[in-house]
Amino acid sequence: MLKRFDIMQDGFAPARPAPAPLPVHPGDAPASRLFGLELVNGSLSGAAKAIVAMAEGRAPITIQFINAHCINMLNLDADYRAALAKADYLLPDGSGMAIAARLAGEPMGENLNGTDLFPEVCRRAAQRGQSIWLLGGKPGIAAAAAGTMVSTHPGLRIAGTRDGYWSAAEEDRVIAEINASGAAILMVGLGVPLQEKWIARVRSRLTARVVMGVGGLFDYYSGAVPRAPLALRKLGCEWAWRLMQEPRRLFMRYVVGNPLFLVAAAAHAWQARGHAEALSERLKRGFDLAAVFAALVLFLPLFAIIALAITCEDGGPVFFRQTRIGKRGLPFRMWKFRSMVVDAEARLAGLAAQSDRDDTCFKMRRDPRVTRVGTLLRRLSLDELPQLLNVVSGEMSLVGPRPGLPREVLALAPHQRERLAGRPGLTCTWQVSGRAEIPFEQQVRLDIEYLRTRSFLKDIVLILRTVPAVLTARGAY
Repeated sequence: MLKRFDIMQDGFAPARPAPAPLPVHPGDAPASRLFGLELVNGSLSGAAKAIVAMAEGRAPITIQFINAHCINMLNLDADYRAALAKADYLLPDGSGMAIAARLAGEPMGENLNGTDLFPEVCRRAAQRGQSIWLLGGKPGIAAAAAGTMVSTHPGLRIAGTRDGYWSAAEEDRVIAEINASGAAILMVGLGVPLQEKWIARVRSRLTARVVMGVGGLFDYYSGAVPRAPLALRKLGCEWAWRLMQEPRRLFMRYVVGNPLFLVAAAAHAWQARGHAEALSERLKRGFDLAAVFAALVLFLPLFAIIALAITCEDGGPVFFRQTRIGKRGLPFRMWKFRSMVVDAEARLAGLAAQSDRDDTCFKMRRDPRVTRVGTLLRRLSLDELPQLLNVVSGEMSLVGPRPGLPREVLALAPHQRERLAGRPGLTCTWQVSGRAEIPFEQQVRLDIEYLRTRSFLKDIVLILRTVPAVLTARGAY
């Protein structure tokens, strides 16, 4: 019995680049992942404590909030997506994110919305002597919000305030004024997605250690807009209160946007829980079996002719079995029509120096071990036909990365082991793009790209492209 091939110690999926070390994480638990975003999973008090602590550090930190409206915007605005990608931390804001987390089976801590987090950050900043700058809102709004916080938290240092209206010509002066104040925390309330784009564009010019996009929270603490009653907030329905306050401005965001978000959340949950992948695997497997049984019936006479030709040439065995490495590092016996002399493996060491490829994958254009019948079989890829039996047994698929030899898999770098994430196939992207003429490193890249973007339609296209690739015999040796 074959044992599992031990190549998975570092995992087969590439790890995301680790963020730069930070003094304190603004959450109490590992991040949650929703809609392709990593969200802080923690408490309000823990997040506020970490933010103020980071304001005392040296590393520049950018923090943004993610709510249902933000998710809707992600699908419409590529620049907004790019701006969020530059943030160090994303905080879940609102009941919509909690609903999405439950649907997807992701852990989710407290609602870390900016409106509730703001006073807690101000309280801790006052205790630690950290100064805050408030930027955004209509004229006088930021200043009024600052006044409220200073009254509530004696000792709070407000480094400055300014409304969110300035021309392009004034931008340099605004940034210079903020930097000259020595503010440790800058809160930018320009609204989504303007604030995120502005922060991403000018972040390198801002000296504040912590910069946060906080939306319209200044309105609430200035007294310009009343907050929803506490009972309504606890029910997660503050959005309904806001809609009643500003129905014309917020109609599209809530009446249209909320249903769209719920659809997106359900679709994300379907994928996150593996239902989409499982369905895709079942469809792929069903197609494989139907196509293979039809091919076996069609090619049965050809099988007999090839077997007779191989036997007549040298009297050796018709089939050749070789250990290959399949999905998740599991070894299996791959079947082929024998295209080389019987003692081909014993002769390999003496030919290694003549390989036309790199050391990882041995290939010779004129390999002396190939028989006359084998030359024809290889040119037309007919030697691969017995692998239809591997497809029937479930060890292979019609389309997928070609299964590697043990020595080839051992040579894979950790980030290349994603190639083992799918069932190997008879044909693949590089098989229809030049076969042996494609360098091994590029073969691996093409295999990984296929696994990341695979679909039933892509499989059909690759199968159709295999026919001319076989007939032209490009790279077949």
